Amino acid sequence: MENVTDRTSNPFGMRPACDRFVPGYGDANANFHVVGDHPGVHGGEATGVPFTNEPGVRLQVALAEAGLLDSTGDRPDVRKSFFSYLHMCVPDGTPTQAEYDDMERFFDAELRAIAAHVLLPVGARATAHVLQNYTAQAWKTEIDMEALHGEEIRGSGFLVYPIEDPAEWDETHHDRLVESLLELQSTDYRREADLGRFEAGNDPYLVR
Repeated sequence: MENVTDRTSNPFGMRPACDRFVPGYGDANANFHVVGDHPGVHGGEATGVPFTNEPGVRLQVALAEAGLLDSTGDRPDVRKSFFSYLHMCVPDGTPTQAEYDDMERFFDAELRAIAAHVLLPVGARATAHVLQNYTAQAWKTEIDMEALHGEEIRGSGFLVYPIEDPAEWDETHHDRLVESLLELQSTDYRREADLGRFEAGNDPYLVR
């Protein structure tokens, strides 16, 4: 199913009960879903767009080089990609586990509505959350972000490519991520089968 909307910011109209929040941003039919922590870590308090602080723009530059963005900045031009946070509200300090839990329903609804083929969790918390909730790999995957950075983890219907928090990057992380994403896109990463041949008419019916 394809989402029909021309809205780039908050395409599904999420409205959490907080004064300030940074909603999802990007292509509602994205193939790549970039998952961050919260605005206090990855930015957006001023712009309303995830990953717009200094480390976030560092990530944007790598994604643009890998072909997932057409431009970078406070309102990047996306190309089949979507940005969102585990905790979209702008917190006063670090959110509590209860506050993360309260925001989970918004993140989960958006992730399932986008239904991207590839999840790109950024940082240890986002990676642990994605592996725990959207794959069968959490029990056997150590959250070592240096080792996991840009490496493929096959999940249950998703491919997962964890990304080290860009605030921790050295001169190698950019190139490693770009190389991994370019290599991925050279493959049949969608892993779709056309079941339309079993139905009347000529329309394709693609499933993973």
